[in-house]
Amino acid sequence: MKTTLAIVHILLCLVLMAVVLMQHRKQGGFGGIFGGGSQADMGSNQWQRFTGLTKITVVVTTLFMVTSVALVIL
Repeated sequence: MKTTLAIVHILLCLVLMAVVLMQHRKQGGFGGIFGGGSQADMGSNQWQRFTGLTKITVVVTTLFMVTSVALVIL
């Protein structure tokens, strides 16, 4: 189980690096998700305003963090 989880973790790491490197510099990359803007900019439609690569980055990062915690616990 731990070996399988470690392999998945490494694959997620590689995918995350590729997705972050594919993003355009003007988007701000992953830092543009959390930084900048004001509270007035944040609305219920924030998720719809993200580009496809940004959405993939958020999902892969979340999975990467979950597998990291799972590897520590196991």
